[in-house]
Amino acid sequence: MFFQVPRFIYRFFPSLIWKASENEKKIYLTFDDGPIPDITLQVLDILDCYQWKATFFCVGDNVRKYPEIYEEIIRRGHETGNHTFNHLKGRRYSADEYVANVSKAGDYINSTLFRPPYGSFRMSQLNALKQKYRIVMWDVITYDYHSRQNPDGILKILRNRLSNGSVVVFHDSVKSRKNVLESLPKALEYWQSAGYSFGLI
Repeated sequence: MFFQVPRFIYRFFPSLIWKASENEKKIYLTFDDGPIPDITLQVLDILDCYQWKATFFCVGDNVRKYPEIYEEIIRRGHETGNHTFNHLKGRRYSADEYVANVSKAGDYINSTLFRPPYGSFRMSQLNALKQKYRIVMWDVITYDYHSRQNPDGILKILRNRLSNGSVVVFHDSVKSRKNVLESLPKALEYWQSAGYSFGLI
């Protein structure tokens, strides 16, 4: 598993956001795949405890099913982004099919931010979407959804791989439930003790 994106990759896709400002000691915390009952709300409560804001890349169909949780994300001062309507892996779809799915999600998600599920896309999809969206990738991914990952492993990543402006990926999903709820408070404690503050994309 590659926990950190090699910097040379940035040069191949300069229009994508991999990191934010490296001049400020900020962490850009993001969550993918929600909103999900119980899990997303617990994540929001943890963030409240540490007065930390994040960006939630939401699946459109989940927002359709749980609009009250989506509204709660916004009410608590976080920002949202589009993560397609059906969590599509881009390389399996034509540009027209993919863009239509993103547009469908856009009926429920009011945002100009987009993140491709799995980080998978075709250049034709990218070229179409960047006319409307700022496309946000990541610098560091926790793999909190992976069966071989655990909270200690996540914390090791978040202590050793981060730098100013890092965009970090967690998931507010069923698969990641145990890992994210156990590791997130410890990560936030560590970042604050190390002098980091939050940034929004």
